[in-house]
Amino acid sequence: MEHVEWINEGLVKLAEEKIYDLIKRKFLTSIGLLSQETTVSAVYKNSHSTHIGQARLHTFQIYLQAIAKKNGGNANVKYAWLGASKDQINSILGYGFSHCNKLESSQSLGNGIYLSPDDHPLKSLEDTVVDEDGLRHLLLCRVILGKSELVHPGSRQNHPCSEAFDSGVDNLFAPKTYIIWSTSMNTHILPEYLISFRTPPRWKGALKAKQPLRMPTSPWMPFPALISVLSKCLPAPQIDMITKYHKDHRDHKISRHELIKRVRQIAGDDLLIHVIKSSRTQQSTGSRNGQRTAAGSVDSPIFLE
Repeated sequence: MEHVEWINEGLVKLAEEKIYDLIKRKFLTSIGLLSQETTVSAVYKNSHSTHIGQARLHTFQIYLQAIAKKNGGNANVKYAWLGASKDQINSILGYGFSHCNKLESSQSLGNGIYLSPDDHPLKSLEDTVVDEDGLRHLLLCRVILGKSELVHPGSRQNHPCSEAFDSGVDNLFAPKTYIIWSTSMNTHILPEYLISFRTPPRWKGALKAKQPLRMPTSPWMPFPALISVLSKCLPAPQIDMITKYHKDHRDHKISRHELIKRVRQIAGDDLLIHVIKSSRTQQSTGSRNGQRTAAGSVDSPIFLE
């Protein structure tokens, strides 16, 4: 059994019970195939029992209320993972955040603290460092996101672009990175739990292993085929807009979520569901009659959830 020293007196090691099991299961489930070779060593809870801990908790609650009031009652608080070395985590727990992610990289998302959504910790996992016992460590934090703005790679931003925003994300519809600006890093992030774990030596290779194919459970069809059918139902200007958005997606200018959102706004869900379900029914009938159906390009399928 490893014994890791943490300087924060408010950090309490959890027994293997409900909260321990919940955090362990959440973490292992969210790292996919890597979970098969990952062992959780310990889970700790930040009790905020010290004088400084109480002050940080109180500060977080004050800002939570302020952001909620600013945004119509919704502070948009999420749980998020933060990866770092053991020494860095000791410093964060003892003294707060003192430095942000480096700006040198062309993929940087500005001057702030980068965290990962609680169901997708892989980005933060890359920031962890193996300690002398062979363990890695992740903080599970409560984060005040408020209203998030989109931040593009290469940004040197260090605060919201306007008073309307409170944080940044790499994708508005399916973020894999939350950005808390340097100006807010000690007021909008509250470390709540710490998980220590052991990964295989070449864990990055395990992430590249082929994932099982996931078939859509909701009606779908290839976008080119969808556009072809919609052209018989919608005016030409609307079809031109849909075609443009599809091209923007293929050129990586907008996400698939953004593409679907815009198509739904233009065509309406009732028409889309009717068209897509009719298409699947015709293909099923054709298959039963021994007819070969055209598959079309499936690079941009549409999913109606």
